[in-house]
Amino acid sequence: MKHLSRFGISALMVFGVLIVEGTTSSSQTAINNVCVNKKTGSMRYLLQNSKQVCEKTEVKLEWNKAGVAGVAGVAGVAGVAGVAGATGATGATGAAGVNATVAITQQSVCDGIDAGSVADELCKIGMTGPGGGLIFFVDYNDQYPGFNYLEAAPATCEQASTRWSSVESEVTAASGWATGAVGQGQANTTAILAVFTTDTTLNNAAKYADSLVCGTKTDWFLGSIGEMMLMFTNLRLAGVGDFTYHQYWSSSDIDEDFAWILTFSEGYPNSNIKWGENDVRPVRAF
Repeated sequence: MKHLSRFGISALMVFGVLIVEGTTSSSQTAINNVCVNKKTGSMRYLLQNSKQVCEKTEVKLEWNKAGVAGVAGVAGVAGVAGVAGATGATGATGAAGVNATVAITQQSVCDGIDAGSVADELCKIGMTGPGGGLIFFVDYNDQYPGFNYLEAAPATCEQASTRWSSVESEVTAASGWATGAVGQGQANTTAILAVFTTDTTLNNAAKYADSLVCGTKTDWFLGSIGEMMLMFTNLRLAGVGDFTYHQYWSSSDIDEDFAWILTFSEGYPNSNIKWGENDVRPVRAF
């Protein structure tokens, strides 16, 4: 009877639990309390709004009470990479770009003059120019308006022992820092001729250059000190042009007594008295 009584209590408890659980929703999360009679095993459900205390002859049971969270599981193995997507369609062709601007005005004026030159070959430094002399400057960056090349007269058209002028007078338009620039030689020469109108050809370096006919060209002038320095750097230092080691006049004036010269033995600009005698190597621009 004793064993049967315990069995009956257990069965009755289970049955009671099932009945109570059946009366609650599967989503119920509130804690449920019952009191179980120690002798008979009968259960008494404690309503949430009632006193949650069992009698001395009863045992209190709780369910739906949340337990401690379990330890997080090990991360699963990474999945296989997906298949690469199809290649997208080719985009539309872009608009044609604008042609780059060529700085220097292209001229084919030196072709066929030098041995080994080809047809339509552009003038380069050291090549023979249209006046029979040597090209000593190319304006690749189109920096100087009105010309692209500077040509030194050939040695056969050079004149030695020539004065800058035989009269003490300053040529204001050929004086100053700006008159020594590349591209200024022709303007300086014109200014000198306008002042020294009585000088003979042999006594005036600018007049000699202006009156020169060499290689069928008549547009020669006396180069500025900047142009003469380019002539020294690009021809004399290259060992071409048959220059002397003397001093060469420039068209850049200093004052009523002095003008700029360039020493072709060393390449240094210097001043010289105007009635002193130096060499003249004319220049032309085209």
